[in-house]
Amino acid sequence: MNINEYAQIVADQKEELALINPKDLCSRKEERLFDIDSPLAQIVIGVRRSGKSTICHKVLKERNIPYAYVNFDDERLYRLESKDLNSLLEAIYMVYGDFQYLFLDEIQNIAEWFLFVNRLLRQKIHLVITGSNAKLLSSELSTHLTGRYNQIELYPFSFTEFCRYRKVDMKDVSTKGVAFKKAAFEEYLKKGGFPELFEVKNSRGYIQGLFDSIIRKDIQQRFKIRYIESLRMLANHMIDNFGQEIIYSDLAERFGFGSSHTAENYVSYLKQTYLLLGIHKFSFKSKERIRNEKSYVVDTAFITERDDAMNGQNIGWKLENITYVELLRRNKPLFYDVFYYREQYEIDFVVCEGNYVRELIQVSVDISSAKTYNREVSALCKAATDLKCNKLTLITMNDNRIIEENNHTIQVISIIDWLLTF
Repeated sequence: MNINEYAQIVADQKEELALINPKDLCSRKEERLFDIDSPLAQIVIGVRRSGKSTICHKVLKERNIPYAYVNFDDERLYRLESKDLNSLLEAIYMVYGDFQYLFLDEIQNIAEWFLFVNRLLRQKIHLVITGSNAKLLSSELSTHLTGRYNQIELYPFSFTEFCRYRKVDMKDVSTKGVAFKKAAFEEYLKKGGFPELFEVKNSRGYIQGLFDSIIRKDIQQRFKIRYIESLRMLANHMIDNFGQEIIYSDLAERFGFGSSHTAENYVSYLKQTYLLLGIHKFSFKSKERIRNEKSYVVDTAFITERDDAMNGQNIGWKLENITYVELLRRNKPLFYDVFYYREQYEIDFVVCEGNYVRELIQVSVDISSAKTYNREVSALCKAATDLKCNKLTLITMNDNRIIEENNHTIQVISIIDWLLTF
């Protein structure tokens, strides 16, 4: 492909760029994490279609920053190699003239892309970059862009952003306002938070297409997977069994992998694309924190809306999944970690700053029965003593109150109120 052909692609994408009006875009909490004027590359990573490109366009356009743009997730650039990047750069200058800001969308599939990025940074160009592969980006960034980037993780819409998009008044405590929030949450529980999903009629087709793209484009093509059907079956199994401890020997036997190592690699690919989110068991010993991993799903839409979804999934598990994603959204920018804890009892989530346990969180749909109440409250009280933590939270579907038990104070809060407190 010659420079003129590259220039045509860049010009076509520039026309699409002109149609974007930042006033039409939903505000995201992660906008505050951008340091757009710094010499550091701003790198946004997350699952496909979580709004990575949109948030970058919004931040740049709202600040009236002129910028050049290339979307590498374009079939015409599919065979682009690192040796072609300089020709592409010439084409960008042909279309945009001189520029100080350059947005490189989904560049991670270009081999040795980081060398190109490093050169642009040395030339004092401000870079905004998006990507859909956590390990690929982070490993190459840490090796080749040491200290020269600001990494931002983006997830699908939070419930707050969902309500804002749906124009639900989050502060309305009237009977009607509460009913609207409950209806919004029921929709969010089923359809999740992928921004584009609310503009399509066939939500199942959209989610299945997204699932297929992650399997084929982000994993099979990138990692040269031969047994695509085994990978697809594994992904469906992991989604259907979210919140469960991962036992690689069992997965290897179930899906006919040659070894536990192969099963571990395949699960790793699913996590790298953000389809799955791992969580480890808490221990005060750092070397023990890599054991007993569980996984959750990046968005409940994959649990309910894909073609092979199991019917009648437990609502409590979905609440747990939503809670974990929200905890990552809130705590990762603060460099806090989230674990689960299990001894003779289990705590759903442990929020830590190093070895300091900041909060213990249990999730239960309903604690009206004595058995459930005793199980959840007893676990929190025991963990509060064992882990030396005073902030205890019990998230339920509808309950709001304070429980005093064994010299411990537990805040019981509905999932809706908890999600809207951030």
